Amino acid sequence: MISASIVLYHTKIQQIQEVIRSYAPSKSRKLYIIDNSERVHSEYDLLKEIPYVEYIFIGENLGYGKGHNIGIRKAIDEKTDYHIVLNPDLSFEPTIIDALIHYADQNLDVVYMLPKVVYPNGEIQYLCKLLPTPFDLILRRFLPNKGIVKKRNDRYTLKASEYNKIINPPCLSGCFMFMRTKALEENNLIFDERFFMYCEDFDLIRRLHRIGKTIYFPEVKIVHAHGKESYKNVGMLKTHIISACQYFNKYGWIIDKERNKQNKLILVEIQKINSERDFA
Repeated sequence: MISASIVLYHTKIQQIQEVIRSYAPSKSRKLYIIDNSERVHSEYDLLKEIPYVEYIFIGENLGYGKGHNIGIRKAIDEKTDYHIVLNPDLSFEPTIIDALIHYADQNLDVVYMLPKVVYPNGEIQYLCKLLPTPFDLILRRFLPNKGIVKKRNDRYTLKASEYNKIINPPCLSGCFMFMRTKALEENNLIFDERFFMYCEDFDLIRRLHRIGKTIYFPEVKIVHAHGKESYKNVGMLKTHIISACQYFNKYGWIIDKERNKQNKLILVEIQKINSERDFA
């Protein structure tokens, strides 16, 4: 039995229908839809009629992580094997979930998995990362991706891995978070609700990485229509900056021994994989 959660905020019904089609709710796939919209959308009524979907209207914007925590707690209560945090702007073949389950069943030290992620035009999204420094986020957001900035950003996004191998990064995107429910329960792991939106995924994956492998799994892929809202909306940019400050207040701005250790480990892992490939 697996479960998944989607958090809505005035989301277009067509977008919701696509991600539901992709997930394919069934007797073995429960789906929790948490609606953070402040007002009722009549078109959402059809969501209540879909078998194995539980629609939960909140009536206020709790934030991304706090909304998904409702689904995570339900997954823990219902003892599902895996729980997936889904963005509403995703599409994929339902069979990819079976491949993720198979790999996780065979590798019990895996607590999190992210498939290959591409834009609708097929271009890859570089969502494997080092644990960020403040400079990584500042350079990535505000300076042109050229010269030394590009070189640093390529290192930060682990492009040397070529995104075609299974690796164990300490930081990955939260657009599709395939997690072992038992690991969440036994370690009391949910989203830190101090993060309203942005960086809550970095924080949770970082804590998951302490107890098991957080795997990038390029053998299956999903399509993510990533809008980069903080690049377009001043309010969202402000929210992103606040969350980044909260993240570095929690873990350290300049001194972060765990960051140094985990980043070194993944860089060595990638170097080893590339050396073995070149030797072969």
